Amino acid sequence: MARASARHILVSSEAECQSLKDQIANGADFAALAKAHSQCPSGQQGGELGSFGPGQMVKAFDEVVFSAPINEVQGPVKTQFGYHLLEVTSRED
Repeated sequence: MARASARHILVSSEAECQSLKDQIANGADFAALAKAHSQCPSGQQGGELGSFGPGQMVKAFDEVVFSAPINEVQGPVKTQFGYHLLEVTSRED
């Protein structure tokens, strides 16, 4: 069964999410931004979500995590929780 590890940053607005993505593209540290801005408890661990399989996260997450390139920040991804930046850190198909 497929497994993936990922990290994310959750914020309330698409504009803030895009701003954080731009900062990461310009060299900012993903984990540091997660600690400073993420509204998810995982932010305190740099946004780390650990390892999970298909169907364990919301559908929008699954679609990105099990298809996006490894170590490339994706988003903004909208869910019922807000707007996410996602980065797949590993995946086993």
